[in-house]
Amino acid sequence: MAEASSRAAATPIGPASPVGSAAPIGSAAPIESVAADSEQGAALVERLRRGGLTLFFRHADTRDMSCDRSFRVGDRAGQRNLSAQGRLQAQQIGQRLRELAIPIAIPVLAGPVYRARDTAELAFGAGKVEVTDGLLADDYAGARLQWVLAEHRRLFAAPVAPGVNRVLVGHRTPAIMVLGQDIAGDAFPEGAALVIDPELSGAVPRVVGILMLAPVEGGGFHRC
Repeated sequence: MAEASSRAAATPIGPASPVGSAAPIGSAAPIESVAADSEQGAALVERLRRGGLTLFFRHADTRDMSCDRSFRVGDRAGQRNLSAQGRLQAQQIGQRLRELAIPIAIPVLAGPVYRARDTAELAFGAGKVEVTDGLLADDYAGARLQWVLAEHRRLFAAPVAPGVNRVLVGHRTPAIMVLGQDIAGDAFPEGAALVIDPELSGAVPRVVGILMLAPVEGGGFHRC
């Protein structure tokens, strides 16, 4: 399954929930991405400063780039890669995390498809990134898809030590397959991060918000 496409930009939501974020997964209200400098985003940032959460970043902007053709890990020419805007966005994501004093655990984990790997390495530095097949894009997983989804589920729900946050960089569709349709459509743009609280996770990991640290004007979704 390829990542679903959309050209609509994410928009801020209404009043903050009790944790100051977009409405949690499974609630009646829709969940949408919020900017870090919005009221809801600022509350998410404050919560992240205490640590214990998981940030799952969708890779940065890929608009107008060629669609995947070979679906082979290691074949950069056959993959949809980051745009020039996406490479800048990835760098800005790392910079914003540092500016906002959001502590992260090292290594950052990233999928091996280049748009995810490049996002992580540009944001955090290649030496701080560990590449794992557990964060593969679904259409690169082949017969290992169920294992890949189980790895996503495990990484989303595993406890995180206080004072740091786990950072994962991957793709939208496996997240939708694990977390459900509440993060489909326009909810989870390129470059945004799901904020997951493992302590609140049951059968389905609990998303408490979607944070956009470095929005790209008119960006967020590709056309593949």
